[in-house]
Amino acid sequence: MDRFRMIFQYFQSNSESVMNGICGLLALASVKMYTSFDFNCPCLPKYNMAYGLGIMFLPPMALFLCGLILNRQSLVMLEEWKRPTGGRKKDLAIIRYMCSSIMQRAMIAPVIWIIITLLDGKCLVCAFSGSIDPEKFVGFANVTPTQTQLLLAKVPCKDDELMKNNPARKAISRYLKCWSQALGWSVLLILIVVAFLARSLRPCFNQAAFLQTRYWSNYIDIEQKIFDETCCEHARDFAHKCILHFFESMQQEIKLRRFNAPREEADGEEDHLRGITDQEQMNELLKSWYYSKPPLDVSQATQQQSVGRERFSTPWADSLSNRGNAPQKAKTSRQTDV
Repeated sequence: MDRFRMIFQYFQSNSESVMNGICGLLALASVKMYTSFDFNCPCLPKYNMAYGLGIMFLPPMALFLCGLILNRQSLVMLEEWKRPTGGRKKDLAIIRYMCSSIMQRAMIAPVIWIIITLLDGKCLVCAFSGSIDPEKFVGFANVTPTQTQLLLAKVPCKDDELMKNNPARKAISRYLKCWSQALGWSVLLILIVVAFLARSLRPCFNQAAFLQTRYWSNYIDIEQKIFDETCCEHARDFAHKCILHFFESMQQEIKLRRFNAPREEADGEEDHLRGITDQEQMNELLKSWYYSKPPLDVSQATQQQSVGRERFSTPWADSLSNRGNAPQKAKTSRQTDV
């Protein structure tokens, strides 16, 4: 259990690992969906292409949208893109970096689906069996054009009576599957080459700009998380104070019912309200956070903290120095008396 807890905490603290895990799950789901899917071509001239291409491209679109929805950074990117400028400037490089990372993760499952369908070949056989030139294959002699189109549409159906014993069916099916598998392996090879070039040529570009965009994209994500956590803490303490206030106002009734009225927080307990004790104040704070985010400069806050530390440290230093000098003064006074 401790090992699973550590793994869960790691994934919870690292958003990139969570997104990579979700993308992997979507990819495995796409493979499982295709293997468990019962492919039934209609074997009709007007519906074969729509059915084959629909099975090839509609599920990838759904998987792509699922990848965008499940990715938390997509919402963060849209908020960063649409937010007012306020006291913080927008950096388009950060938005482009976030958009590219989101698109790359969301495209994994759809690409795997398309590659699997091409390597299997059923969708391409169903979609383009009616587009084959019948003169290249034996078995279509002395047949009218309408009958030829009907026979070509029956190629994906193995058990159909019209094409069951026709030698052209297996030849056309092998021909289209050959092209489908060649296209699938070509797409896979192109993706591998592009990924290799992207990884190997990255050091040739400006690494400083890349580190900056990556740092600030992570900062935006972490800032939003910390803001949400702080709002949850404030809401919890605010609700706690409101409930205590309600019980104190009903103290007489509670005493009659022999209930002990709860008291305020202990003196040493931390207060997360930060002086915001009204609904209007909280609404104004949230509105100012959205319309005018603070600039990325914490030098003033650190200076204020250092000044506060100096103020608290000087009285302690003076008292300690006075305590240290007191015995010396006593000794000198005793010597003078003798």
